[in-house]
Amino acid sequence: MSSLPPRSELRLGMDLVHVPDVQSSLDTFGQRYLRRVYTDRELATCAVNGGWSAARLAARFAAKEAAVKVLRPVDGLSYRHIEVVNDSTGAPELSFTGSAQLRADAVGLQGHTLSLSHDGAYAVAVFAGLVAP
Repeated sequence: MSSLPPRSELRLGMDLVHVPDVQSSLDTFGQRYLRRVYTDRELATCAVNGGWSAARLAARFAAKEAAVKVLRPVDGLSYRHIEVVNDSTGAPELSFTGSAQLRADAVGLQGHTLSLSHDGAYAVAVFAGLVAP
């Protein structure tokens, strides 16, 4: 027996990011890369000793890609409209604005959860969303 509300479906998105690729983007494009992909709050979370944690940035990039897999946009989304924030307990969650919020509304996103991890050269994110198309 399913515990999902009628006509709802659970969508799962997962993404794996190679941390050295993010470091390469940082080295090559610097602020242009950061401002294109991450919000100010995300950058504040990823700042370490006057620089950036490529592993933390990679985990957030993976979260954005995992969310895109759940939202299945027709015309693409701005990565800056998908933001990793922390809830009151410090757990990561996604916040949507702009084109991402419009798409979340269009697919009937009713609830979602996010998990992030990074170890060594890889970062991973899993995003699950309940949608009611």
